[in-house]
Amino acid sequence: MSISRGSPVCILLTLACACGDAASGEDAATSASSGAVDSTGADPSSGPTPTSDGSTGTVSGTQGGTQGETSGEPTSGDPTTAGTPDMGGPPVMFGRCGDEPPEGAVLAPEIPKYGGTCPVIETGYVEGQMGNILPQSVAGQNYDRTFLVIVPDDYQPGEQLPVMFMWHWLGGSGKDFYERAEAQIAVNEKRFIAVIPDGRNSDQGVLFKWPFSILDSDEQLEAEFQFFDDMLSCVHEQFGVDKDCVGSVGVSAGALFTDQLVGGRGDRLSSFLSLSGGTGGGTVRPFTPPAHKLPALVLWGGPNDFCVVINFQDASHDLEKKLVEGGHFVEECVHNCNHSTPPFDVPDGMPAFAPLWDFLFDHPYWLKAGESPYNDFGLPPSMPSWCAVGVGNAVPPPGVCDKNEC
Repeated sequence: MSISRGSPVCILLTLACACGDAASGEDAATSASSGAVDSTGADPSSGPTPTSDGSTGTVSGTQGGTQGETSGEPTSGDPTTAGTPDMGGPPVMFGRCGDEPPEGAVLAPEIPKYGGTCPVIETGYVEGQMGNILPQSVAGQNYDRTFLVIVPDDYQPGEQLPVMFMWHWLGGSGKDFYERAEAQIAVNEKRFIAVIPDGRNSDQGVLFKWPFSILDSDEQLEAEFQFFDDMLSCVHEQFGVDKDCVGSVGVSAGALFTDQLVGGRGDRLSSFLSLSGGTGGGTVRPFTPPAHKLPALVLWGGPNDFCVVINFQDASHDLEKKLVEGGHFVEECVHNCNHSTPPFDVPDGMPAFAPLWDFLFDHPYWLKAGESPYNDFGLPPSMPSWCAVGVGNAVPPPGVCDKNEC
């Protein structure tokens, strides 16, 4: 197959050689809580809710040959007030993460055991340390993968906490996402576990930290899905995880991978957030519909959210189109600051990126396809005015922030 010099594939290959692992002008600021920029133009993504057959509550389709469970336990308290958010929002009749699932609800499958011996997980970030290590083998090549695990300072043994996976942008690292997201403050205040992996080096078979481009093989993509499985299994083994509240958020390149993870491991996820990510367009792999339909927050920086060969508005529109076709709930956010950190302006007393964590807690696994408390009660107070329920409904702020960190 011949590749013309001006084609997206040729440009991607050229950039891979020129940029290597360093971020060409991409600041860590475009990461953890935003549509962060990556030097290749890669960005983040978001996710959907589960399907059921109605009366029986069985999943209409599952991935990986695993079937979700059905809860036979009654909802605690009045279903119209159960799960009231702790942020001053309206009552949530569907329950939040940590609440008792409604009777007959479809629950997430059990988290499988790790195939080897899990490392003793060290929590938090310590300067000079790599974090936790899991071995990986792809195409006969063996190497170590590193990741951070952040738990509340007052974590109590036996707690079953929600988990948020955070995938960094091209020029960043797990440490950068940890710092930019103020992860320790966030998990302390909201009470969840953050899992923050490091992307691959350029000599490990992936051009842009995470596999999402048309140049990445199916084998490389599946290896990254397996890395997700391994991290989830080992975190669950040591801490215990609320399997009905496992979310994923990515920024730029990390978002582009998150959108692929939804197709590969959507049966494990309760929701996802795509921050300047997307699918399709000739350079990014197309969206793979997950069997389990989960809520998604799709965010980008307006018509000029562009980096290298990727227009993230177009990529986000493609993702939204596929989500709507599949019956997923979508919250849309357009901050109009180009390819840069979203300007979240949260109320006093909330973590800097409260909208991300609130979306996780407000969308447990058992919600039915297209279902969200936001449909009935509107967005919570943490959400900015430039977010809205439904595709095409977000109203960007007037004017442009004149930012572009690409």
